[in-house]
Amino acid sequence: MKSPITSGWLIALLFALVLARVGAAESRPNIVFMYADDMRWDAIGAVQREQGNAARFPWLRTPQLDRLAQQSVRFRETFVVTSLCSPGRAGVMTSRYGHLTGVIGNSMHLPLEEITFAKHLREAGYTTAYCGKWHMRDQRERPHYDFYASFVGQGRYNDCPLLVNGKETPTKGWVDDVTTGYAIGFVEQQPKDKPFFLWLGFKSPHGPRGGDNLPERARNLYANENSRPTPNTSLSAIYLGDSDRAARKAEGPQQQEAHRDYFRHISAIDTCVGRVLDALERSGRAENTIVIMTSDNGYYLGEHGLGDKRSAYEESLRVPLLIKLAGRGAARTATNDAMVLNLDYGPTILELAGAKPLPGAQGRSFRPVLEGRTPADWRTAFFYEYFREGNFNAPTVLAMRTSTHKLVTYPGHQDWTEVMDVKGDQYETRNLASDSALRGPLKAKLDDYAKAVDFRWPQGYGPNGETAPTTKAPKAGKKKKG
Repeated sequence: MKSPITSGWLIALLFALVLARVGAAESRPNIVFMYADDMRWDAIGAVQREQGNAARFPWLRTPQLDRLAQQSVRFRETFVVTSLCSPGRAGVMTSRYGHLTGVIGNSMHLPLEEITFAKHLREAGYTTAYCGKWHMRDQRERPHYDFYASFVGQGRYNDCPLLVNGKETPTKGWVDDVTTGYAIGFVEQQPKDKPFFLWLGFKSPHGPRGGDNLPERARNLYANENSRPTPNTSLSAIYLGDSDRAARKAEGPQQQEAHRDYFRHISAIDTCVGRVLDALERSGRAENTIVIMTSDNGYYLGEHGLGDKRSAYEESLRVPLLIKLAGRGAARTATNDAMVLNLDYGPTILELAGAKPLPGAQGRSFRPVLEGRTPADWRTAFFYEYFREGNFNAPTVLAMRTSTHKLVTYPGHQDWTEVMDVKGDQYETRNLASDSALRGPLKAKLDDYAKAVDFRWPQGYGPNGETAPTTKAPKAGKKKKG
């Protein structure tokens, strides 16, 4: 028979272990992930001020994003592996390239069999919510989310109907304000002893922009302000035809007003970001909540004669990334220049949440980078892909971007190949493709990285990136203006 003292110690030990597990569960951070649509990496007031005389939009004001940046690690070398809306979202959710998930354009649903990081968060005890833009064509499912208030497809800016847990629900008001309201309602209803994950997807600054597509508070911002020219605003993309070059030859009053409208949408969602931050503080959750702000892809505003995104110049590849860690003692630096990809977000979120990793993830957790411990083997290059859509002039692209150079290939158009020195020529004004000593090693590296990510041509595409004549080409939306 065991002695009372031994039994007492055993009971006390078990009780302590239970308390430790409960405490660990309660200390797990909440996570708020805010995701803009078509937001450039430099569409933050703090970035424009950092650029000084080189700033293209020095008049941009984003006080709430600046407020978040002051509490965050601000990454300055963040990229997407496909610069397009649906592939961007699918890449974040699954940490896999589009040539593997099948989401290579905006006409695809996210396959329901794909495992997303939200699934693993739920399994780890998180309550998950999705508010706002989902985009994957007309998909109505929001797999692995306990609550959702989300619109179908592109929705619309005003009085947009939402799917609220599957029920068609009319709304009144500007859509990003409305979905922010749903997001805040979700946060305020969560018990403090259970962690939550919230994805808030903004429609802005995606087109159509300006006028009635803006809330009243933003319609008259930046009147008479003009974007400054840069060395690449006088250039044309290598793949543009003569008619496209002529159409985009100069940045006249119409283009300047389009730029102002773009940043009016940025300022409008800046207010939404502030509302979320205020709600976290008001509810006592700010200290234990990780806040992430980023975008699905970059965007051209006249650089290389382009609007939209898709191709592989820097304005299209780069996105903003702000991450506020949880806890008063969280290590952080003001800025970080480690090369981070959108494929890394899911693995990082799961590690920060203490959840199991995604199977087959092609990204990597950058938690050590966030905490000031960048691994010696951290990436210095990545593989980029885009598959041509019939109604857009951007051709199929396979590219390699390193910390110093970029090789851009256009399958079927070898004469368009571009090699850029992205450090010495940040505006990509000089094509160095004729330098075989530079081009050769980059091409070998591109081939190695393509193999490493298990690249294969998606169904419907031939070996030169063209849509195969025997297969129906993927659907695409109407051609968007820049």
